[in-house]
Amino acid sequence: MATLYHSYNSRSSALVTLIDELGAEVEIREVTIPRIDGSGGRDPANPHPEGKVPYLVDGDEQVRERGAIMIYLTDKFPDAGMGPLAGQKGRGAYLSWLAYYQGVIETVLLLDYAQIDHPALHAAIRDKAVMFAQLEAALAKGPWLLGERFSAADLLCVSPFLWFPDFIPDMPLIRDWVARCGARPSIQRTLARDAAVAAA
Repeated sequence: MATLYHSYNSRSSALVTLIDELGAEVEIREVTIPRIDGSGGRDPANPHPEGKVPYLVDGDEQVRERGAIMIYLTDKFPDAGMGPLAGQKGRGAYLSWLAYYQGVIETVLLLDYAQIDHPALHAAIRDKAVMFAQLEAALAKGPWLLGERFSAADLLCVSPFLWFPDFIPDMPLIRDWVARCGARPSIQRTLARDAAVAAA
């Protein structure tokens, strides 16, 4: 059985939700991590080479980075339909959104949060206006990033907006998408699970 190394209220929470959506038999193992507020610390039980989460171990395979783990799991458990497989319609858009999240969405939001601004960053990485325009254009074609199909791309791309609602722009298509995602039972279960672990 595969094992996901997870820490509550962290980047790995989206993977806990994905495992729920997939109905996959994956062990979720709680570990501690260093947190922005200075709490926590590196857990010797965590095999991630940087002590971070998420980290997936599946036999001899070890996978890190959220987008990569999502591709690995949606390919491994295809029956849930959470990600188009190679050769299926929408595969290109699916892979593009996972990569866009890692390379653009999270980076742009972190730079904005840290109040770092420079024309070279906008040229190389993009800015919030461009990023939000891309999200809006995709959501104009359907309720989800892949149109009528909810996928792991939605789980990944919506994650910062669920944790930090101040990031949500005053754009109805994006605001309503965040609300639709947040209302999914799988996300509500992950929030409850994380809250219980944090309280303990």
